[in-house]
Amino acid sequence: MPLDLSPLAKKLALQFNNTHLLENAFVHRSYLNESSRFPESNERLEYLGDAVLELATSNYLFAQYPSFQEGMLTNLRASLVRTESLAQIAKDLGLDKLILMSRGEEATGGRQNLSILANTTEAFLGAVYLDLGFDTCTKLLEKHLFPYLTNILKEKSYKDHKSHMQEIAQARFKQTPRYDLLSETGPDHDKVFTVVASIGSKEYGVGKGNSKQAAQEAAAKATLELLDHT
Repeated sequence: MPLDLSPLAKKLALQFNNTHLLENAFVHRSYLNESSRFPESNERLEYLGDAVLELATSNYLFAQYPSFQEGMLTNLRASLVRTESLAQIAKDLGLDKLILMSRGEEATGGRQNLSILANTTEAFLGAVYLDLGFDTCTKLLEKHLFPYLTNILKEKSYKDHKSHMQEIAQARFKQTPRYDLLSETGPDHDKVFTVVASIGSKEYGVGKGNSKQAAQEAAAKATLELLDHT
C-alpha cells in the first residue's frame, strides 16, 4: 500500500512529481527484509541529500555572513546540520510517522532513534532534489533549518568544544586533554560510544555519541561545564 504523502506535500506547499521516488526516501534498510516492494533502502538518497544539505547550507552561510571567515563558517555549518537538528526536522514535518521499517526495528525504538530520523531527513532532501530541484531544497531548509542559526549565534554553540577545552586545559593545567573510550555498544549500524575526558590523572566529563568524535565532543562539553564550576 503506497504511503500517503499528501499531508506532507500540503504542509510544505509542494507538489511531488515522482511519488515512488519520494516514498523510497522513507525506506529503512530493515524494511527490505519484510517487503519486496522497494529494491533498495533510502541510503543512496541519504548520500545525495547529505551533499545537497552541505552545499545549500554553505551557500546560505556564505551569502548571509560576508564578514565571517572560513573557520567560523565551517563551525556554524557543523552546528547547524547536527543530528539533533535534522532529527527535529523529521519530527516537525512528521517524517518519523512515514518511515518504513521492520517490526523488530520499530519494537526497539527505531522510530525515535535520532540517527534514523536524521538520515531520513537527508534522504527526503535527496529525493526532493531529484524531483523538484536544488532551489526547492534551499527554500525548504530556509524555513525549517536555517532559523536555528539565531540561537546558535546567540548561545555561541558553534564553538568547537574540544578546541576550547584544549585551550583551557593548557592555560590552567599546562596539560593536553585526553579522551578514553569507556564502552562501545549497539549493532554496527547504530553504535553508541561512551568516552571520558581526562586532564592529567583526573577524569572529568563523560560523553556519548553515535561516533567516537561525537562522544569526544560531548565529553569536552561536559568537562567545560564542570570546569566552569570549579
